[in-house]
Amino acid sequence: TLDRSSAASDVYKRQQQIYAQGGDLVVTGSVSPGAELLADGNIHVYGAMRGRALAGIKGNTKARIFCQQMTAEMVSIAGQYKVCEDLRRDPLWGTSVQVSLSGDVLNITRL
Repeated sequence: TLDRSSAASDVYKRQQQIYAQGGDLVVTGSVSPGAELLADGNIHVYGAMRGRALAGIKGNTKARIFCQQMTAEMVSIAGQYKVCEDLRRDPLWGTSVQVSLSGDVLNITRL
């Protein structure tokens, strides 16, 4: 568990879980399949996002997920989620995106 806004530069490996309590999580590398990023605020991944990203886990509907290469297993904001099967159908799969929540719908837009 990391406190407040936290930055990490490692490539997160399988089965590793990182939680940024009370703030944002910034990863300056790639995230491997099986790894899980959790944050009360936003998640920024400056690399490939191949694992799971859960932002706004305490109900922050304004939280967002930013990544340079969206190939995630799952993304979630405030409990609303999309899994890999849904994400792969999105035309922005594999590109730089921002994930935001509008009502109960996750929106994926190009960065």
